[in-house]
Amino acid sequence: LRSLVGSEMCIRDSLIDTADAYGPEVSELLIAEALHPYPAGLVIATKGGLTRPGPGQWVPNGRPEYLTQCVEKSLKRLKLERIDLYQLHRIDRKVPVEESLGALKTLQDAGKIRHVGLSEVTPKEIEQARKVLPIVSVQNEYNIAYRKSEETLAFCEKENLAFIPWFPIGGGSSSLTKPDNPLEAEAKRHGASVVQLALAWLLQRSPVMLPIPGTSSLAHLEENIGSAKLQLTPADWKTIEALAQRA
Repeated sequence: LRSLVGSEMCIRDSLIDTADAYGPEVSELLIAEALHPYPAGLVIATKGGLTRPGPGQWVPNGRPEYLTQCVEKSLKRLKLERIDLYQLHRIDRKVPVEESLGALKTLQDAGKIRHVGLSEVTPKEIEQARKVLPIVSVQNEYNIAYRKSEETLAFCEKENLAFIPWFPIGGGSSSLTKPDNPLEAEAKRHGASVVQLALAWLLQRSPVMLPIPGTSSLAHLEENIGSAKLQLTPADWKTIEALAQRA
């Protein structure tokens, strides 16, 4: 993992997205261990406000004092003086969002956060957040087979906000990665893998799209990068979207 994160392909003019809940904490520590001092052009994004009290459990915590603590600890683990992009991992329905984001605004004013983003939000929630502080990005689950955030994506396009799709090729149990996937034949026709086809679709779906596919090997990283070389025609789009609905 250390050699993968530290590879030239991975760090050159790249965005690395992580969160304090990944590991938990381990991901941030490994990034710092592999890459610090960080090369020019590398943008590090992390998230906070989502806890993991047990296996398979994800519980939002948007209390201002907790978020302040999260940022301070992420700065320390990542060996940073300022986080390029800090994202509220989830809105905590038990805490007024103005209070949660107010804490991040205070940290931003103090120079500890450069930009702020949101995760799993609607256009209405983005507008509400922007009354407290500027928002530059939104990270929602989205891929060719799961498109419930179309309205949010359209809002991001209109407002020129980066849209970061998590699970860009689906999760570990996604039908997109199964051998009998309906997209398999179409991918072969393009001389590509299903993963590359799904990522190429995302890259050409919107000018504000910023996919963050996970990777566990250099070969997988090369596969992800290769998706940028695929050019899909309007006819390809129709075929791929129709097949994805059967996946």
